[in-house]
Amino acid sequence: MTDFPSAFAPFLPGFDLDAFVAATLAEDLGPDGRDVTSEAVIPADAMFDGVMDTRDAVTLAGLPIAEAFFRALDPAVEIEMLARDGERVSAGTDIMRIRGRGRAMLTAERSALNTVQHLTGIATMTRAYVDAIEGTGATLLDTRKTIPGLRVLEKYATRMGGATNHRMGLWDAAMIKDNHVAVAGSVEEAVRRAVDAGIASIIVEVDRIDQIEPALGAGATHLLLDNMDAATLRSAVTLVGDRVPTEASGGVTLETIRAKAETGVTFISVGRLTQSAPAADIGLDFVHA
Repeated sequence: MTDFPSAFAPFLPGFDLDAFVAATLAEDLGPDGRDVTSEAVIPADAMFDGVMDTRDAVTLAGLPIAEAFFRALDPAVEIEMLARDGERVSAGTDIMRIRGRGRAMLTAERSALNTVQHLTGIATMTRAYVDAIEGTGATLLDTRKTIPGLRVLEKYATRMGGATNHRMGLWDAAMIKDNHVAVAGSVEEAVRRAVDAGIASIIVEVDRIDQIEPALGAGATHLLLDNMDAATLRSAVTLVGDRVPTEASGGVTLETIRAKAETGVTFISVGRLTQSAPAADIGLDFVHA
């Protein structure tokens, strides 16, 4: 491979792009490492000139990762980026040109497209939610509702769509939810134990107004206001004041997000950004001379 993955590393902290590309290609090539179709149909010396384009209006994410797939199989491939991650483009836009060994390009094609389609779908949905709350002062957050093994990539895609990453895992903040409270016995006891453990960031999920003061009194540093309608959210935000950040979460849709953002909450988290975003329609086509 080239030095491309290390150049891209700052955008994907802790993510091993080389390993991801190798594992994804190995999954496609099987135990013998073969693309039997390309071997049979494409002459060994044939070259492939192609253009990747989007058939939808999208916010792009994953183009440098697609490049890594092509370079993994043909280090000499010529790639011209016609757009960049985070950019909004209209349907019919050419986003990448490639010229490389035919067999290699067609072997890498599906892995490259799968990645770009999935991540662009996430970025596109995220951008729609960001647009919906523009001017309210609320910040859109993503969640841990990600496909196992793809969290870093999916959260990268939400950043490209304009969201802020929140809780990369179980290690970077305490998140006390209803089941933690049930086992601990009460909101106060659950929070107290987190405080005693020396955890600096303690997020507490509350779904009733009467849970707010006990959570704050015990030492919560962030309140997640779960599944509250806009009127209840407004009351909760008023009660909390400026003591800690507030976060609306649970069942947030494009139709409801603005009303919730206008209640004055600090953040709104949306699980469907990574859980339910449809893949973008992006293809790679051979360019005839």
